[in-house]
Amino acid sequence: MKVLKISDSKAEESKDNLFVGKVNRQPLVDEKMANELRAAAVTFSPGARNKWHTHTNEQILYVTEGKGIVATEDGEVLVTPGTIVFIPSREKHWHGATEETSFSHLSIYTPGKTEIVE
Repeated sequence: MKVLKISDSKAEESKDNLFVGKVNRQPLVDEKMANELRAAAVTFSPGARNKWHTHTNEQILYVTEGKGIVATEDGEVLVTPGTIVFIPSREKHWHGATEETSFSHLSIYTPGKTEIVE
């Protein structure tokens, strides 16, 4: 067993081309700790989001702060703290902050690949 505090990991601004705007990512569970599970705390500045993308794996988002938007080709949903979003593998989607507020969520997923799609 390993017990962690979120303060045990450092948040860093993501330089990944998946994101538009300022996004900080804080790894919580990585390949050094677990074979089949990953988790990260992700914070989007107002208006920041990721590009349309898919994953080869399933993903769960647990909203912890602010107001965000999760979108699929079927539409957009406003999400707030306490909301849980399940994203099936290969579903085209994006998520990020509203224009007015920052937005944070925990991203929980199994290892896989992310592909930006237009």
